Amino acid sequence: MMVLERFHVRGLPLIDRYLARSIAVPLLGTLILAAMLLVLDKMLRLFDFVVAAGGPVSVVWRMLANLLPEYLGLGIPIGLMLGILLAFRKLALSSELDALRGIGAGYGRLLRVPYAYAIPLMLLNFGIIGYLQPLSNYRYEGLRFDLRSGALGASIKVGEFNNLGRRMTLRIDRSEEKGTQLHGIFVQVDDNKSGMSVAATAESGRFLSTDDPDVILFRLEKGRLIQDSPKFATPRTLSFNSYDLPINLPAVDRFRNRGNDLEELTSNELFREGYLRNNPELKVAAQANFHYRLVEVLSMMLLPLLAIALAVPPKRSSSALGIFVGIIVIVAYHKINQYGARMGENGRLDPVLALWVPFALFAGMIGWMYHVIAHKPGGQPIGALERFFAIVAKSVRRLLPQGRAA
Repeated sequence: MMVLERFHVRGLPLIDRYLARSIAVPLLGTLILAAMLLVLDKMLRLFDFVVAAGGPVSVVWRMLANLLPEYLGLGIPIGLMLGILLAFRKLALSSELDALRGIGAGYGRLLRVPYAYAIPLMLLNFGIIGYLQPLSNYRYEGLRFDLRSGALGASIKVGEFNNLGRRMTLRIDRSEEKGTQLHGIFVQVDDNKSGMSVAATAESGRFLSTDDPDVILFRLEKGRLIQDSPKFATPRTLSFNSYDLPINLPAVDRFRNRGNDLEELTSNELFREGYLRNNPELKVAAQANFHYRLVEVLSMMLLPLLAIALAVPPKRSSSALGIFVGIIVIVAYHKINQYGARMGENGRLDPVLALWVPFALFAGMIGWMYHVIAHKPGGQPIGALERFFAIVAKSVRRLLPQGRAA
């Protein structure tokens, strides 16, 4: 008994450090991998959108940065669950988990380290979902608006006719020095009010700023200019070595204020709209969005129990079914919450019932799974699934052609 007591005093902190390292590696790896996959998938669509809108390619990185909080909101729970699951799966496959339980270190004791990860990550996710993500969503929509309106500047496509505003048509044969030197220029500017139009060709040119932010100069060099107007009997022509053509920039609309979309409101603002202000149009929708964020964050406290319940495969088996079941459960619960939030926003269901009833069922299912693995000898929460997939795997192997012995 004295030896066991000494082991408890000296050994368990070492076990805690071992568990912490075992959880950290898959947690960070899963989080980085999930974020990269989501970013790469969105990056291609953003490049197409930005190029079609004629905006600078650099805005893609700003848009992706504003999408990261949304990806982390789901990536952090998945990373936490997989980090804990893979760490305990490693202990189970190497029989270290049986040794720890044999000396009195049960699942309740081993859960200290997983919850040491879960609680800070839950608080971090609350800050991301409740405050950072609404602001980043607003900035992302603002960038989309600026691209459509031309506030970020339009790129000039070489060899094509470009419409800069409603009055100016421009074509460039060649561009050098990152667009500061243009060659083979054709430009036409029409004034609908006076009926005057100016068309010019030039060997080279460049844009220059002026003291008026709404006007720029297009300096043309070595070319010819034709000016036509209803007041002229014949069009006027002009040969020039240098000619400054003033161009009035089109007015750009301002982006709307934040808050038109409930997803752009922080948690405090949602609570105020849902419970403190008497606004029938927003009240129910704000309550649904507020409760959706709460259940998404609080569900992270259940993930260590779910991970342990799925981490331990049957004896004499190295099945990885628990990993896939864990990912499916988290994603499915996330989609159920989104559906419940939409039903609450539309007024079809009470927001509290639409979101907290699934949470209670989710918590009850995980509590039962943990009870089976932790308190029933040889218990397997997904034992039926394990047996079913084992039968399927054997059937598939029988159908595959068998190699002949040499």
